[in-house]
Amino acid sequence: MRWSQTLVPTLKEVPADAEVPSHRLMLRAGLVRQVMAGAYTYLPLGWRAVRKAAEIVREEMEAAGAAELHFPAMSPIELWERSGRREAFGNVLLNFAFPRGDRKVHVALGPTHEEPITDLIKQSIASYKQLPLTLFQIQTKFRNEERPRFGVLRTSEFLMKDAYSFGTDIEQLNASYDAMYAAYCRIFERCGIPYLAVEAESGPIGGDASHEFMIPAENGEDSVVHCEASGYAANLERAETGRTAPQIVVPDDVPPMDAVATPGVSTIEAVCAALGVQPEQTLKTLLYTADAGTDEERTVAVVVRGDHDANEGKIRRAIGAATLSMADEATVRRVTGAPVGFAGPVGLEGVTLLADHDAVTVQPSVVGANSADAHRTNVCCGRDWTVETTHDLRDARAGDPDPKGGGPMKVVRGIEVGHVFKLGTKYSDALGAEYLGEDQKRRSVVMGCYGIGINRIVAGAIETSHDDRGIIWPKAIAPYQCHIIPLDIKDEEVMSLAQRFHDELEAAGVDCLLDDRKERPGVKFADADLIGLPTRITIGKRGLTEGVVEVKRRTDADPEKIAPDAAVARVRELLA
Repeated sequence: MRWSQTLVPTLKEVPADAEVPSHRLMLRAGLVRQVMAGAYTYLPLGWRAVRKAAEIVREEMEAAGAAELHFPAMSPIELWERSGRREAFGNVLLNFAFPRGDRKVHVALGPTHEEPITDLIKQSIASYKQLPLTLFQIQTKFRNEERPRFGVLRTSEFLMKDAYSFGTDIEQLNASYDAMYAAYCRIFERCGIPYLAVEAESGPIGGDASHEFMIPAENGEDSVVHCEASGYAANLERAETGRTAPQIVVPDDVPPMDAVATPGVSTIEAVCAALGVQPEQTLKTLLYTADAGTDEERTVAVVVRGDHDANEGKIRRAIGAATLSMADEATVRRVTGAPVGFAGPVGLEGVTLLADHDAVTVQPSVVGANSADAHRTNVCCGRDWTVETTHDLRDARAGDPDPKGGGPMKVVRGIEVGHVFKLGTKYSDALGAEYLGEDQKRRSVVMGCYGIGINRIVAGAIETSHDDRGIIWPKAIAPYQCHIIPLDIKDEEVMSLAQRFHDELEAAGVDCLLDDRKERPGVKFADADLIGLPTRITIGKRGLTEGVVEVKRRTDADPEKIAPDAAVARVRELLA
């Protein structure tokens, strides 16, 4: 491809509204242009990279036994109401009604496609003999992002590969899940991007087991807890720690607890300022409602150290609840007799009381007094309040012991590019997708869900592979693999050789961009570094007089000077 025949509008200046490297470089290198907040046009270079990433995904999905199909972006809102996800997604779900004849049709634009594909399976699968089955598509998805940002990393419209497995039992689900997990590892390795497979919460998708695939990046929006020694990795919502229940020891010299007036002091920071203590000397008691609206509804009080953050996923799992939410103000007043901000573990009744491992080691502590505008000091667990055991109930932190090997963990930032779920029968139960078993009994199909953000592969590669001059593309998803730069386009010999290199490399399967612009060499070199293709051939009149051309990788400091007849072979060698 000649530069003059495509659209590569590079920019010299850094866009003022671009917050992260991938956004800045995708704009400057002419990969994308914003149409509106959360929606981007992919220009020729950017779209080539997206297509290459998508093709790698497609190849590996098919190699793993998945068959491709394609759904419409919109589906009837009734499917989303039956699954419960219209309410679960809230405003994130783009949905609207439009007139059709004398009636209105209400549809949703799919953020994923669990509902439509489950409905398809309901119509198409009758017997266990047709299972297991894995289907996938590469399709545009829509989510109403309240705060679109970071360029194409957080948008309202994006390209996603979503796959779904269907089986008769947990064994078939596990086999499909493992096949997709392995395919994801191959996909990200082939795309040339670093990644971590981390344990994760399922969120509004549903299900009971999941992994996220993260690209470690300073500007990532997610926190990942990771131990390099053991390989353990989990997102902050899911990360366990290797802490164990400590022995509760009451110090001998602690005076009796005392009530202290703290008018208007309802936060840990304010308590510390008023009483002259540090956050790690305090405990906070948080009230939750578990399984709201069911026969199992109950109030749960959770005690954590004042400088720690309670982890709702861990709390929910500790008590075996399906749902968990912060208790409303009326519940707090009913349980504690005080407004929000003054709850404490002493004397609490009618609640399930849980404590984090670290909470019971704060001896003595400052706690809420379950009375308005008051706290208690000199409070000891084992003397003034008790629990039968303790749990891992807080967010993991850097330095916490790894649950696998006990080594210290670190917290890194990450960009999520993929997510795999074991859904079970959540959607098949809701939408009636059943099969007839070998015993002639009808059962719900057991499902898995597997998504990859194609756009995020491209942005993540740029986010983690660039320098102060521009992008450094992994060769597998680079828009072109070789950049051919003739320095004098008016010179017939220079241009003839440039075209020869282009044609020979293309014939050998190496796609090339030939810069035939009438620009100064400095401009061409700056743009070459900016768009960052893996290899470069530079052809100049002076070099040809000396019998050489220059071949250079994007990451090399200096070019190699070699004979023109060896240039094509050298580029192929560098790319191999």
